[in-house]
Amino acid sequence: MGFSYIFSFIFLVGLIFPQGFSLLVEDKQALLDFLEKFSHLRYINWNEYSSVCKHWTGVTCSDDGSRVIAVRLPGVGFHGHFPVNTLGRLSELQILSLRSNGITGSFPSDLYNLKKLSFLYLQYNNFSGSLPFNFSVWNNLTIVNLSHNSFNGSVPNSISNLTHLTALNLANNSLSGEIPNLYLPNLVQLNLSNNNLTGIVPKSLQKFPTGVFDGNNVSFYNNSTPSGSPVLSSSSQENPKPKNVGKLSETALLGIIVAGCVVGLIGFVVLLLVCCLRRRGEDVFSGKLEKGGMSPEKAISRSQDASNRLFFFEGCNYAFDLEDLLRASAEVLGKGTFGIAYKAILEDANMVVVKRLKEVGVGKREFEQQMQLVGSVKHENVIELRAYYYSKDEKLLVYDYCSQGSVAAMLHGRSGEDRIPLDWETRLRIAIGAAKGITRIHAENGGKLVHGNIKSSNIFLNSQKYGCVSDLGLSTIMSQLAPPIARAAGYRAPEVTDTRKASQPSDVYSFGVLLLELLTGKSPVHTTCGDEVIHLVRWVHSVVREEWTAEVFDLELLRYPNIEEEMVEMLQIAMACVVRMPDQRPKMVDVVKMIENVQQTDNYVNQLSSEAKSENSMPPELVSVLESSSSPN
Repeated sequence: MGFSYIFSFIFLVGLIFPQGFSLLVEDKQALLDFLEKFSHLRYINWNEYSSVCKHWTGVTCSDDGSRVIAVRLPGVGFHGHFPVNTLGRLSELQILSLRSNGITGSFPSDLYNLKKLSFLYLQYNNFSGSLPFNFSVWNNLTIVNLSHNSFNGSVPNSISNLTHLTALNLANNSLSGEIPNLYLPNLVQLNLSNNNLTGIVPKSLQKFPTGVFDGNNVSFYNNSTPSGSPVLSSSSQENPKPKNVGKLSETALLGIIVAGCVVGLIGFVVLLLVCCLRRRGEDVFSGKLEKGGMSPEKAISRSQDASNRLFFFEGCNYAFDLEDLLRASAEVLGKGTFGIAYKAILEDANMVVVKRLKEVGVGKREFEQQMQLVGSVKHENVIELRAYYYSKDEKLLVYDYCSQGSVAAMLHGRSGEDRIPLDWETRLRIAIGAAKGITRIHAENGGKLVHGNIKSSNIFLNSQKYGCVSDLGLSTIMSQLAPPIARAAGYRAPEVTDTRKASQPSDVYSFGVLLLELLTGKSPVHTTCGDEVIHLVRWVHSVVREEWTAEVFDLELLRYPNIEEEMVEMLQIAMACVVRMPDQRPKMVDVVKMIENVQQTDNYVNQLSSEAKSENSMPPELVSVLESSSSPN
């Protein structure tokens, strides 16, 4: 009887989990073997206990979840030789991206087994040796990028058999010999530049721009010229002077002068446009991060250092590199004191925030030291720095994307009309969370780390709706503390305006302004109907000098009962933080304790009120007392 039950169970398992399940298990093991045998610098969250299709970084499965069809692991720090008998077992693999790593050795023999491969990205590695002799084994190849390696030998003729090929990039290798006549009807992108190729560019490839052949000793021949007469060559030839040179007529000379003036005028207009576009930095990366000429190749060539790649901090599971980042679809989130923030949607549909810094005033070594310090801050109320990039022309920071938006957007809306109502409990959570985050920041680096840019647009909500602090530690690497823009001016402590140097006491002041913002619902600097500029701190001081009045508080909060006492206590904390003398302000660790006391009182009163209102729990007299006072004696 027992044996029959076992047999029935096995039969049912076979029905419930068809052959696809066992194939997925095999794919999973192949990936685990690949990771185990291949040295890498970044942590990758692959393990036998999690779902390969749902949780593994860089892995995509088929729609039915039966097979692995894509592996994207750019820039994760692979180094050494490609392990054999690993990825070659993924017989349904269609996309493989291992670009921007440090892989050495010859072209991986494992890849010959991937008959369904359509997209192959191996650029920016250290591969050497010859290219595959027979590309025909991958008759589905659509895009091939093997650039920026050390491949040598000739360009294989078998590439002509790739009838689906739309893009081929073999630039920046050591390929030699003549370029084969590649009849590729669907090819729209080609790059063979910076190799050792020689001879004549075949007619089938002469439709491409001459730049794709730069850095080689090759020639073009125009079909309309006699055979043997080069039209373009990498080694330029002097043109013989015409035998008869006539004098210019007055009409021709006048035409040249007029044309010169027109060209000069057009050049001046173009120069003005360029200057205007440079001032509008937000236009450079909107739409695509590479818009405005900032392609990945240009970014790296301009830095003159191909080793300038994204640096990822430990625990980051994102699988992308600089090329992914610069080509990602992007949306401008806002222009801040230290640069412009973008929402970038990556190839795998993950969303990140990219901060493009401006006016960085330190060199690479100081920049990296500060980023290492910032990236080491791990706390539930601090948004972690996930990665950074440094080159001469670009400094980028990468953070997680918070879909709920900033506290500034919730309080004021982007257009002033799309505010999100925040109840008192949520505002308390924002305050206590942000305070704890800043306290942790102030404890780092021997108690010397400064945030330097605390404002509601840099405060977000975590999953528990507590405040989280972002954008920390940037003030120390800027050439000078830039003049704040618009709303941000109201957060600056008086001494920062004079010294242009942020400190922990100035962080306390900025946090106090944030508390006032949560209490009043008003921006730190705002205008009245008569265009009068109002500074929030001064306005609250003027109201407080007269009397404690409900005029201070956000009308939205007045809808909630039994919170007046807590709001007054929070107002007192805020006023203590924004005193003019820095040494008279409390430490953030003490601010946390004060806010926690307010929060505990609020929770206690809410609990008693709830109990009082429950049936037969308290007499009506006690209920009325609790409703008229927000704190017990």
